[in-house]
Amino acid sequence: MDDEDAPATRVLLAEDQGMLRGALALLLGLEPDLTVVAQVAAGDAVVAEALRTRPDVALLDIELPGLSGLDAAAELRDRLPQCRVLILTTFGRPGYLRRAMEAGAYGFLVKDGPVEELAAAIRRVLAGERVIDPALAAAALSAGPNPLTQRERDVLSAAADGATVADVAARVHLSPATVRNYLSAAIGKTGTRNRMEAVRAARQNGWL
Repeated sequence: MDDEDAPATRVLLAEDQGMLRGALALLLGLEPDLTVVAQVAAGDAVVAEALRTRPDVALLDIELPGLSGLDAAAELRDRLPQCRVLILTTFGRPGYLRRAMEAGAYGFLVKDGPVEELAAAIRRVLAGERVIDPALAAAALSAGPNPLTQRERDVLSAAADGATVADVAARVHLSPATVRNYLSAAIGKTGTRNRMEAVRAARQNGWL
């Protein structure tokens, strides 16, 4: 079969900024071998829309309402394993890259690149290649692994809005004493002085 006769690669686009989402869809639609079959603005809409439209590649932002792009990627891996995930984000943080790979993503690019580069990345992940922003890959290697356990991340996330220990304990279904222990451990591992500094440090490194 000639390339001209091959079916176009089906793309799902998850981006919460409407103008950017529309622009990306328009630009990708100009590529003769790509077609955007779905656009969603929230992370918790990704899997349902993917199951409905059966994309070959899903382009996911990380910071989405409802569910993060990283969590949506992990769900897609389990529910629609033939769909290749490419993370496209403003935030090129080493911890995000590690978590994206753990979630089964095939690629990780930052949004400041040209659309031709993105189109080429879609073709490469569809072919089974890994596509990772080189500067980010180098930063991830030097940063080392995420020092926080899943429980420590859960507790820090629950405390991010300044909630009391009692409120955090209720949110994560743990005792206040256990929450204090996890917060103390997270503060120690991030080298910070209090839990709000720990939240900031964890977010800057992409650990939350």
